[in-house]
Amino acid sequence: MDLLDPTSLLFWERVAASLACGAIVGIERRLRGKAIGLRTSVLVVLGTQFYVLLGLALGDADGTDRSRILGQIITGIGFLGAGAIMNRGEVVEGLTTAATIWVLAACGAAIGFGYITAALTLAVVTLFTLRVLGMAEGWIVARRDTSPD
Repeated sequence: MDLLDPTSLLFWERVAASLACGAIVGIERRLRGKAIGLRTSVLVVLGTQFYVLLGLALGDADGTDRSRILGQIITGIGFLGAGAIMNRGEVVEGLTTAATIWVLAACGAAIGFGYITAALTLAVVTLFTLRVLGMAEGWIVARRDTSPD
């Protein structure tokens, strides 16, 4: 079965999984007013998923090492994430956004390789990390700032 055939159910299952993973993370980012929102999150997952599928299709044709697909995606996403990082004096901003882009690409790669449940789980764990651990981090910083020396 051709994974790039838009008439197949598997094609649309992967597209739906990409939309779900991107939306799970993207909505949280948009609600927090962060640079990467719903559309960008979905596009990172969807694009990565399709690059994996294209790589798999090429690998089947000429015996190319499929693991090289991941290396190229990681490199490309690294450049995208680096663009999100800003250094303003002693403050560095955008590291969480860059890491989020990296994880979204991992979701897309997992979907492309057929690990849809793992990708959805990763998106939920990412949401937990951004939301719950973000609140815990804020609480810890607030306690540190108000504690007597």
